[in-house]
Amino acid sequence: MRLLVTGGAGYIGSHTSVLLLEAGHDVTVIDNLCNSSPMALERVQELAGRSLRFVEGDVRSREDLNRAFEGGIDAVIHLAALKAVGESCEKPLRYFENNIGGTICLMQVMEVHGVQRLVFSSSATVYGQAESVPVREDAPLRVTNPYGRTKLVMEQLIQDWCAAQPKASAVLLRYFNPVGAHPSGRIGEDPRGEPNNLMPYIAQVALGRREFLRVHGDDYPTIDGTGVRDYLHVMDLADAHLKALKYAVANPGCGVFNLGTGRGYSVREMVAAFEVASGREIHCRIGGRRAGDVSELTADPSRANEILSWRAAHDLAAMCADTWRWQQQNPTGYE
Repeated sequence: MRLLVTGGAGYIGSHTSVLLLEAGHDVTVIDNLCNSSPMALERVQELAGRSLRFVEGDVRSREDLNRAFEGGIDAVIHLAALKAVGESCEKPLRYFENNIGGTICLMQVMEVHGVQRLVFSSSATVYGQAESVPVREDAPLRVTNPYGRTKLVMEQLIQDWCAAQPKASAVLLRYFNPVGAHPSGRIGEDPRGEPNNLMPYIAQVALGRREFLRVHGDDYPTIDGTGVRDYLHVMDLADAHLKALKYAVANPGCGVFNLGTGRGYSVREMVAAFEVASGREIHCRIGGRRAGDVSELTADPSRANEILSWRAAHDLAAMCADTWRWQQQNPTGYE
């Protein structure tokens, strides 16, 4: 298929693009590089042994999108979005304008070009503080921060779009917490400035780039007082996009799937696992809770297991080992 990957130079986009190319698809990436590097795409092509087409542009620009759709596109994998919970609490309008505005523009251009297949990068943040865990797809949606609210609105936009077009198909993938890196160590997570996510922060402490890990709260009602999340290897997440694409081709309408392992780990457990993988001590300091965070969130991935024939294959040891390999080989990221 001829595929457009929005945000394809980013962390998840780069790993997904490798697998798409390896599966024989023709890939066009559009990315404004605000949180990514063109070097990631060079390495994607190196790993896959095939080339892709890159359009440097913004999903909020019809002109940029029309360039990306030149030559024909069969389906879109929509990953482009701002994604930091804390930043979204400080700059909600920026998040609404970028995430929701960009999605509306993308779907309008899809209609112009007659593209009716979409795989969307959603998030477990749409569940907010869940009543019970693990969380199923039919759980109440109670967002607790502006980032999560943008993902929920984007989901609703896509659902309404599908309802209005009987032949359209979309798959909403609710990611839990992607971590890890390509096993080669050539591509991985490269946050700009201070990491917003736990794993790259731990890796930078292990490497010596940062003095300590600030733990955001140790008074949650969890096993050890620190937040518990369902961590998922990025290669498993990338594989889920291929399965979702196959499902979208065969099934009109809108499908919703959790992507996680079904197993939660606390911040302290993640630190301990990374210390084993790296052989380094991770110094921690306890700070206050972070705005918008919830105490515990884990997935019930059984729907994806059964309907998409997808299942997470990598364990926590592999997540840590692959992250550490990437960090050691690329101590300053893609710079």
